[in-house]
Amino acid sequence: MRKSARCARRHHRQDTELVTRFSLRADVSSDDLAAVGPVLAQMVGDAVITQSPGGLHVEGVMDGAGARDVNRRLLSALRRAEKRTRLRAEWTGGGQVCRFFDYVPKSTRASGDCGTP
Repeated sequence: MRKSARCARRHHRQDTELVTRFSLRADVSSDDLAAVGPVLAQMVGDAVITQSPGGLHVEGVMDGAGARDVNRRLLSALRRAEKRTRLRAEWTGGGQVCRFFDYVPKSTRASGDCGTP
């Protein structure tokens, strides 16, 4: 396995599925930011949550099988707290950068910084 592929690997889940650590940069807008703020703080590790003109800006990390998986888990949890919540997210991990608007993948590209000190 190349070093760039190993850089984001964290551990095995049930010895069959590799779990990748993804870093997150996202903007969250909602009708009730007070309800989604605590969910963000609980779900996103090392979360830095700041107020932005359109809602909340969050940076942190999450572990999962893929970018689609962690994006779906986060947005589903946010929408359980407040149904009218939007998520514009950029997930970096496993040598890729994936951008999403809500559940919809918008783009995927290779990460240039994975594996560099």
